[in-house]
Amino acid sequence: MARSDGEAIEIRDAPDASWQDRALERSLKAARAKAVSRSRRYIVTAAQMLQESGRTDFTVHELVQRSRTSLRSFYQYFANKEELLLALLEETIADSVAQWRREAGDEDALGGLRVLVHRIHGSTGDDPWNRLNRVLALYHAGLARQRPEAYLGALSPLVAVVREQVERGAEQGLLRSDLPPRQLAAVFVELVVGAAVLNALGAPRFGGVSDPDRMWEFCRAGLVGTASADPGTAPGP
Repeated sequence: MARSDGEAIEIRDAPDASWQDRALERSLKAARAKAVSRSRRYIVTAAQMLQESGRTDFTVHELVQRSRTSLRSFYQYFANKEELLLALLEETIADSVAQWRREAGDEDALGGLRVLVHRIHGSTGDDPWNRLNRVLALYHAGLARQRPEAYLGALSPLVAVVREQVERGAEQGLLRSDLPPRQLAAVFVELVVGAAVLNALGAPRFGGVSDPDRMWEFCRAGLVGTASADPGTAPGP
């Protein structure tokens, strides 16, 4: 290529990250952060509405009015209300797992799993968090039936962290050895989540377990193979 003064301009290979690449990366990061912030706004608003009413029968129009946005903006991030509820379920589970990790602290594997049971089953009465859990329990049931892959995806953070703790407990010799850790983890998740859904739907009315200590004692007995009066101790010889 020649310049206007007649001298040739040397064409060099582009570096690994040219200024165009860096500019595009910054632009995409800014756009992504903006999209996450706006979509989270809808999730937070939906959670507030569910906590207040205990129902999912709000309309997208009501959500948009409450969040002071527009229908056009909503549909940029969510295909419909069902997608928003799925996002809310994912956020709730992810936040609960993060909170559980903080509360578990330096607990051993059994202690950490006990914290998780209390985290899931400790919300009772008519407080806003429990109202949200009741609504999400209904959504749990419908999503598991209609969109099982999406349901498993939403549960994946919980499944992963339970599996991690159960495998750690097996390595520490705290758990029964006649069942593989992955099977123990699967049964634990099914039991704890299933009982939480039933409780939220009103199972205590016909004798369902709502006390987190009783729930943990039952889970612990299954994990270690023997029941113990002390939920925090390791199984005996």
